[in-house]
Amino acid sequence: MSNPFEAVWNILKLSIDNMNEQKAPLHVIEVGDLWKYLTIVEEFIRYEEIGLNTSADDEVIEMLNDVIRICESHVERLSNFMKKEGIPLPEVTSAKPKSNPKEIPLGVKLTDDEITNGVAFKLVNCMQASSKGQIDAIRIDVGMMWLQFYSDWVTFGTTLKTLMRKRGWLKVPPYYYPPGSPTQ
Repeated sequence: MSNPFEAVWNILKLSIDNMNEQKAPLHVIEVGDLWKYLTIVEEFIRYEEIGLNTSADDEVIEMLNDVIRICESHVERLSNFMKKEGIPLPEVTSAKPKSNPKEIPLGVKLTDDEITNGVAFKLVNCMQASSKGQIDAIRIDVGMMWLQFYSDWVTFGTTLKTLMRKRGWLKVPPYYYPPGSPTQ
């Protein structure tokens, strides 16, 4: 099983499918959340393309390709859903052309540390947007879509954190030792 949430997801989906909920129209906050998330994820893809154009590290490139696949699947699912519901799609930045990482000047080129931390920052934004969308959702189908998006990010986040920890790129705040605690 590739996604640890898959079993829970299947049980939830089965029970919800059996509810025969009558679909109400989407409310304005649901529409806004969908529109904003699609914009965030489309822009995330542009950042990942920049990372692919600047990194020569095989693990970073593999991670970027993985996250692009997640983003593209969210974009496809969300775009189809929004079109079906009559929601206009946002205008987004066009795809970045491929380039050779060796031809980018050092002052412009992102380091692998910067790329992975940028991905981590954008991951947090996607998780927050998914959580907000799920909280705001009245329709069960919309709420389930948000739950799936969130679980995709949680799963990806664990592999990203592993890579960042392995390479020493994970930004860790200073440790807190309460007053009076033994020091080690």
